[in-house]
Amino acid sequence: MVDPLTLDRWVYRLVFGAVAGVVVFVQLLPLEARAEILPGPEWMLCLTFAWLQRRPDYLPPWLIACVFLMLDLLLMRPPGLLTALALIGAEFLRARQQVSVETPFGPEWLLTGGTIGGVFLVYGMVLALFGVPEMQFGLLAVQAVLTVLAYPLVALATRYLFMVRRVTPGDLDPRGLRR
Repeated sequence: MVDPLTLDRWVYRLVFGAVAGVVVFVQLLPLEARAEILPGPEWMLCLTFAWLQRRPDYLPPWLIACVFLMLDLLLMRPPGLLTALALIGAEFLRARQQVSVETPFGPEWLLTGGTIGGVFLVYGMVLALFGVPEMQFGLLAVQAVLTVLAYPLVALATRYLFMVRRVTPGDLDPRGLRR
């Protein structure tokens, strides 16, 4: 028989992978052909950070790396660059994640927004360093701002649509560790 906590983790990992598949499918659809359109937010970065702030045990580093590498390859971005930066940002947030239900949303949004800004800043700097001709720092800055502004919507969807809640004191095992 499978432990319910282990089953819960694997179900949410599969849901995360399925959501990543839907996001990449929608991004690959030819919905708009004009080149002057502004970039949208990086939805998977928001979703990853929102899930990580609530239940870091649902997103192991290997899953984050696999999903973002798939996104890099399918969206024709430099392979591994955003993957590495998203993984570094995720581990930064994981190290600062507090095991508390009472953590207010404002400080979480500021910390996550700063992390998203750092990811996009380093991404733009690396693309500029290597002289990628398609790199436009202005559009990248707009995408970073839109991603930070989209984070509250993704956090709401995480909480109420996907039912990913913070760890509560009842989720601790007898040794006081998170399950």
